[in-house]
Amino acid sequence: MSKPYTGGCACGAIHYEISAEPIAMNDCQCRDCQATSGTGHGSYLTFPSRQAVKLEGQATHWEMVADSGNVKTRGFCPACGAPVYLTFSAMPDLFTIHAASLDDPTRYQPQMVTYTLRGLGWDRVDPAVPKFETMPPM
Repeated sequence: MSKPYTGGCACGAIHYEISAEPIAMNDCQCRDCQATSGTGHGSYLTFPSRQAVKLEGQATHWEMVADSGNVKTRGFCPACGAPVYLTFSAMPDLFTIHAASLDDPTRYQPQMVTYTLRGLGWDRVDPAVPKFETMPPM
């Protein structure tokens, strides 16, 4: 395993350390990710186990219903408002972080683009990365 993935919010009130390798790194163009990121897509690293995550600080949570009908919970800093992580009711072991929340965001290397069905013409993603109209089966 490589060194842990570390990061947190913009003001430092929330910090994480993850001692696992991500199972997926993706850009998501769904409407929820567009609205939450304030741009054309969100960029995420998903880890297989919450037990590998050390989380310090108190996030505020916001629940929303995904296109699948399942609830996803977004964790963000109540002080600076920065989005930090997501969890999913249908897959409770997974822990997903925002790529920009990494202390070293160069560790993010997108492996796929999801929800291209909702992609915006001005949001240019890497043409070499595999694309899926919705969420591919895991």
